[in-house]
Amino acid sequence: MKTTSYGVLIFNEQGQLLLAHATGQKHWDIPKGGAEAGESAREAAVREVREETGIELIADSMEELGRMPYLARKDLHLFRVVLHTRDCDITACKCTSFFPHHASGAMTPEVDQFRWVDIADVPTYAAKSMTALLRKLPGFEAMPPEASG
Repeated sequence: MKTTSYGVLIFNEQGQLLLAHATGQKHWDIPKGGAEAGESAREAAVREVREETGIELIADSMEELGRMPYLARKDLHLFRVVLHTRDCDITACKCTSFFPHHASGAMTPEVDQFRWVDIADVPTYAAKSMTALLRKLPGFEAMPPEASG
């Protein structure tokens, strides 16, 4: 059965995309995750951003991009918002959702770093599956191919 993750593409006034580093992984990602019982797509996306970054989004301020195929068993339902860096200090971002570490069992934050990334640099940071999905969206067409390595 296919699941859906709900996420938000958060841009700053310079057109850079906010990416969060997935703890223990090589890649960076957008804030996203599954819905809880009774949540709308918009509510799930707002909650995931809050849990993974600490950023409080206004649900009505987000542009809905819709649901799109992502992985074999997962779709992404995306929204887009622009935040001015004066209102969004990523040095203050903090993840409040945790998972048990695979080796130690210690509760570990889902994401451990945040950065603004130029669209051209997204393939350097994001997983190939995320890069491929973003490439299909308006504004991302000019993204260069993935860096090899």
